[in-house]
Amino acid sequence: MSPVLDERDRIRAAMDRILAGKPEHSTGALTIVALAQEAQVPRNALTQRHLDLRNEFYDKVRERGQLPDAEKRMRKQIVKLKELRAADAEELAQLRADVQGLVRTVNQLSLENQQLRTELAAPGARLRVLPTQPRPPAPAG
Repeated sequence: MSPVLDERDRIRAAMDRILAGKPEHSTGALTIVALAQEAQVPRNALTQRHLDLRNEFYDKVRERGQLPDAEKRMRKQIVKLKELRAADAEELAQLRADVQGLVRTVNQLSLENQQLRTELAAPGARLRVLPTQPRPPAPAG
């Protein structure tokens, strides 16, 4: 028997064992990695040479009403990413609102500052500049 035919036979036998729930060389997970381990072939045998057997395995898993483990993980990841995206959108909306408030505050303070400077520069101003306190000397290093 040729190596390729032997490999295909081992993959089919491994497929049957995994689907029967009686793995001998793997965890029995419904993944290509587990199938390759069960058949004792390199993973690329299923991802490059025997794509038809990989697809057949996934088809049989789906026929049983199950999802391949990789698909389950991806679905969980999608749910998690959607939750993160919603949280990010909420945070972004809050940050945008905060920015608007800060812009209004900066504008108001700038206007008040300009009014005070104008009033201070006017003759007979009621305002006076307070002296600043001297800074303490820097510690010797």
